[in-house]
Amino acid sequence: MSSPAGPDPGGAVPGSRSVSVTARLDAPPQRVWPLLAEVARWPEWSFVTKGTLIRQGSPDPDGVGALRHLTVLGVGSREEVLAVNAPTHLAYAIRSGFPVRNHRADVTLAPDGPGTVLTWAARFDPVVPGAGPATDWLMRAVLGRFATMLARHVAGG
Repeated sequence: MSSPAGPDPGGAVPGSRSVSVTARLDAPPQRVWPLLAEVARWPEWSFVTKGTLIRQGSPDPDGVGALRHLTVLGVGSREEVLAVNAPTHLAYAIRSGFPVRNHRADVTLAPDGPGTVLTWAARFDPVVPGAGPATDWLMRAVLGRFATMLARHVAGG
């Protein structure tokens, strides 16, 4: 377990926007975790076409401090891993490539019988003033698509 870096996930930050999506996955957290935590595996289940480590984290390469690059059709974003508590919690911050700043996302995998309830919550400030609702929509759409695709992948479809 590592301690989170950056803003407290439960604390309020003035001016921040937040979105959250939830999905039910037909696999236990231990099976879902490597798909989520290992950036090189994202192309297996998501619309990400390439996931690479720019900087390794600790204590493992995809751990705290890892800087990862996610590419979709040649366009990418950089994310820094802030906290890891395998197999139930991953926190990261988008550092570039998405129209937000002061970003923090927390992904939790809660055991639910033989499956898992995934919650993907993000807090951020839009880069463009006044673009809050549009940025909320975009962030919710991206996270919702990730959650849906991960659920479909672990279900075998």
